[in-house]
Amino acid sequence: MRVAIGCGSARPRAAGLISATQTFDPFANENNFLLAAFIFEDVGVTAYKGAAPLIDNKDYLEAAAGILAVEAYHAGIVRTSLYAKGLYAAAQKISDARDSLDGPRNLDQGIGRKTRGNLVPTDRNSIVYSRTPSQVLNIAYLNPKSVSKGGFFPAGVNGQLRVSANNAPAS
Repeated sequence: MRVAIGCGSARPRAAGLISATQTFDPFANENNFLLAAFIFEDVGVTAYKGAAPLIDNKDYLEAAAGILAVEAYHAGIVRTSLYAKGLYAAAQKISDARDSLDGPRNLDQGIGRKTRGNLVPTDRNSIVYSRTPSQVLNIAYLNPKSVSKGGFFPAGVNGQLRVSANNAPAS
């Protein structure tokens, strides 16, 4: 179980939660565990929503819809817990880090601030936004450029979709 949920230190470093010399242990305390979960859960929700139009097999689509629902429940619980603990600034750093990787649009949303929570991140129509597979890979690889490995997957991933998009800002 540790491998499945552990996020290593690269993502917390990218988000500015720890320094370049520190190690992040998601099991050290409840706050770290929730922050590690926040790193992944929102990405999972937006990834499954974004992938839905690419699935033409009814059985696979039904399974993906079920996984999306579970990811959304998890994300809501994590967001609510982080909000209740007052970890707005740390969650915003994670959100900003994801946004710096997935393209020029400001899609990602933090959990709000003390006076106003954001427990369900949606667009103006109250619909969860989507990420393309390439945007998800940019976040997983911790790189806004078009790459095929890095970050959480130092050797890359298998399957047909392995290369992220070039979302790096123009120089």
